Amino acid sequence: MAVYRRTSRPRFTLLLLVLTAITLLTLDERSNGLGIVDGARDGAQDLFAPVKSAADSVFRPVTDFFDGALHYGQVTAENDRLREQLAERESAMLQAADAAREREALLDLAGLDFVGDIPTVAARVVMTPASGFDLTLSIDRGRDAGVARGMPVVSGGGLVGQVIDVSRTRSTVRLLTDASSNVGVRLATTGETGVAAGRGAGSTLRMDLVDPVTKVDKGETVVTSGLQNSVYPPGIPVGKVVAATTATGALQQDVTIEPTVDLPRVTFVKVLQWSPAR
Repeated sequence: MAVYRRTSRPRFTLLLLVLTAITLLTLDERSNGLGIVDGARDGAQDLFAPVKSAADSVFRPVTDFFDGALHYGQVTAENDRLREQLAERESAMLQAADAAREREALLDLAGLDFVGDIPTVAARVVMTPASGFDLTLSIDRGRDAGVARGMPVVSGGGLVGQVIDVSRTRSTVRLLTDASSNVGVRLATTGETGVAAGRGAGSTLRMDLVDPVTKVDKGETVVTSGLQNSVYPPGIPVGKVVAATTATGALQQDVTIEPTVDLPRVTFVKVLQWSPAR
C-alpha cells in the first residue's frame, strides 16, 4: 500500500516570503535614505506594471459607469436649467414681438386721415369672435366713455363694424363680415355705388347692385359711400376687389371684396361719435 507524504515545499515558500518581508522592513528602517529599498520597490513596480495596466483596462468601464451614475443627477439638473433659460428667452422674444405689433397698431390708429374732424373714442379689443357664427367682438369702452349704439368702429386699416350693444364700461361691435351687416360703398375709381354685404363665416364681402357694364378692376379700393341716411360717414376704406364677374343675362356683377382690416386679429379700435343726423 502506497503512503503519500505531504510535501514541505509550500511551508518553505511561505517561510521564505515572510523572511523576505522582514528583511525589507529592516532594510527600510536602517537604510536611512540609501535607496536600497527604493530600488527593490521600483523593481516590483516594473514587474507588476503589465498586470496593473491589464486590471485598469478591465475595470475602467465599470469605474466610468459608476462615475456616470454619480454625475447623472447633476447633468439632468443642468439640462433642466438650460431648458428653462431657453423657454424664458423664447417667452421674452414673443413678448417683445407682441409689444412691437401693438405699438404699430397704436401708431396706425393715431393718424386716421379718413376720420376727419369726427370725435373718436379709443378702445382695446377684449374679446374676439368665439366662432364663425358669432362675428362680434367686445371693447373696453362703453356709455361712461361716450359710446352709443349705432356708432361706426374703425382701426388703422379702415372699417371694422358698428356698435350694437353698450353697457357702462363695455360695448359689443358687429363686424362688417357678419351675415346681417350691410354697408353702403362705392368704387374709388369709377364712383359706382353699391352695397357690401357680409357672408357670415366667410372672410370676404359681396358687393351688390353694380351695373354689368361698369369696369371693375381687381385690386380696386372700395370705401363707404356716405349717401343720405347712411350709417357710416363717407370715405372710410372697406376693402379691395379680389374678383368681378358677370354671368350671361345677369342684371348685376358678382363682385367679391376682401376687407382691408384683419378683423380676427384687430387689437385697438376707435369708435366714431357719429350718427346719420350729424
